[in-house]
Amino acid sequence: MDLQKLLIEALDSNASDVHLVAGLPPMLRIHTALKAAEGYSQLTPEDTEAILKEITGVKRYEAFLDRRDLDFSTHVPERGRFRVNAHFQRDTVAIAFRAIPNEVPALGNLNLPQIVQQLISLPRGLILVTGETGSGKSTTLAAMVDAINQRYNYHIITIEDPIEYIIRWKQCVIEQRELGSDVPTFASGLKHALRQDPDIILVGEMRDLETTSAAITAAETGHLVLSTLHTQNAPQTIERIVDIYPPEQQNQIRAMLANTLQAVCSQSLFKRTDRPGMVPACEVMVCTPAVRNCIRENRVHELPNIIETSRQIGMCTLDDSIKTLYLNQLISRDQALSQASRPEALNQALSA
Repeated sequence: MDLQKLLIEALDSNASDVHLVAGLPPMLRIHTALKAAEGYSQLTPEDTEAILKEITGVKRYEAFLDRRDLDFSTHVPERGRFRVNAHFQRDTVAIAFRAIPNEVPALGNLNLPQIVQQLISLPRGLILVTGETGSGKSTTLAAMVDAINQRYNYHIITIEDPIEYIIRWKQCVIEQRELGSDVPTFASGLKHALRQDPDIILVGEMRDLETTSAAITAAETGHLVLSTLHTQNAPQTIERIVDIYPPEQQNQIRAMLANTLQAVCSQSLFKRTDRPGMVPACEVMVCTPAVRNCIRENRVHELPNIIETSRQIGMCTLDDSIKTLYLNQLISRDQALSQASRPEALNQALSA
């Protein structure tokens, strides 16, 4: 099978993902729905193994056999890049490709709340973009970095697993480091980044205690740090970070987080009804003094109310964002209610 040809066909079909699994033809995810790629027969275990060897080379393939999972990236010249995960299922090789456009989208074109564009002007602190897998977190972060790249003269270091968008230099010096090939771990990359004269550090994911601690320390020392978490709203984000730490350190980390956190932007993606494609709904919490007090005093249950009553300074609840998408005829009513945090209240608001 010609992998490059398949990936080009996937890009031409606006597929977000390609799945290669033994016993099935290549499968494409197009606007959330999976369908078989036309003109391809079922893949054999030998097919998937050969494809992976072709795109990894001997050394990486041996690492895959040892770890049983491998994350990396590949590209189609002049067309686009793909984030790749290789894994085993039923003792056969399977591969998942996630399409990444060649160009970083403009931040203003992502349909995010206006306050997100203001966050990139912050001189220091921690900004978190959260959401489930596939909710557009990496795209939002790349767009934020590229917007900074167009306005300021900064040194930006990114630590990614793997590198997704290639961000071309404009006004900033940008170094993109990939886990595995350029740096062994997120925590190691963060530790050494502090000695590399950065203004801004992007960490692909705060996935463990060591990385989280290093990211907060970097924010404390006067850097702007951007990162992601797999959480669905601001209160859950605070709780997830605090829970990473042992109980005896949790009061201390609440105080540190209250001082360093600048904003949490939590995304969910919806299938558009006006045209093919996806559109995000977004909850935004900005760290005002009231928010910082809630974090410091472990009153995170009060955060939704603060967000609800702070619309005038740019904060936005997920349900308000979903309501706006629906009223602008971008998503269906069923979609709106299915992902709302308070479906009954939203249903009443939509019926008013």
